[in-house]
Amino acid sequence: MWIWLAVASSVCLGVYDIFKKISVRGNNVLIVLWLNTLFGTLFLSPVILSGLGHGYWGLGGTVAGHLEILGKAVIVLSSWVLGYFAIKHLPLTIQGPINATRPVLVLVGALCLFGERLNWLQWIGILLGFASLYFISRIGAKEGFTMRRSRWLWMSIGAMMLGACSALYDKWLLRYYEPLEVQAWYSLYQWIIMSVIVMILLRRVDGRGGPFHWTWAIPCISFFLTTADIAYFYSLAQDGSMVSIVSMIRRGSVLVSFFYGVIALHERNVGAKLVDLAILLVSLILLIVGSMLH
Repeated sequence: MWIWLAVASSVCLGVYDIFKKISVRGNNVLIVLWLNTLFGTLFLSPVILSGLGHGYWGLGGTVAGHLEILGKAVIVLSSWVLGYFAIKHLPLTIQGPINATRPVLVLVGALCLFGERLNWLQWIGILLGFASLYFISRIGAKEGFTMRRSRWLWMSIGAMMLGACSALYDKWLLRYYEPLEVQAWYSLYQWIIMSVIVMILLRRVDGRGGPFHWTWAIPCISFFLTTADIAYFYSLAQDGSMVSIVSMIRRGSVLVSFFYGVIALHERNVGAKLVDLAILLVSLILLIVGSMLH
């Protein structure tokens, strides 16, 4: 069951990436991100209000529990800030595959921290994931996005690394707290932190960040992300789930955003990117089949 929850989360993440790309196009990234955290908090507010109505402050009712979730909020929000700027300036067919390599780092952490072990099919899938990362770096260089010249590429890589840290932290948190409880409280803390950041930046008079315009794609970001995270947290919370495999399956979201970039945005080097995507797809299939053999 945890595998199919991860697959559902993956599809929702792909749609989330599309709406994110639409929302930040020619828009103020930080304001879009603030609204995303606001709508995400509103979607999950019944979880918090229900607990407060019974005198329960959530997360075991301890300060330590809330500090742990606050730490997750800082990690995720940092990843989002970098990721939103990256997706605004990079082609989806470049940014998506970079983000899809996140499970490689999650795998290393899972092996070291949680003692997870992979069978031969899963190891082949991971090796193909490394090959996919190599190919997409070569393709990116052809389009002018090199490590030496593109800060947006570094932001995408930074977002990917912080996302891997968040995935490993999630597995640890869900040993002690309920999935919806974790999601609701960290959404609230993200909104609070982002509100402070935006208020500070709005005091600036240089207009940095650009103008903001409303689009209905913004609440769609929050809806699909919230749905993806609910499926993700419940997948991780199930007995026998493996964070390395769940993380890799979720990166299948690149299939959705990739084809949107090709069909709707007419991005370049489609042939070479399809080869890379095929390698990534085979990698994901091997990981799913291998997990069924455990």
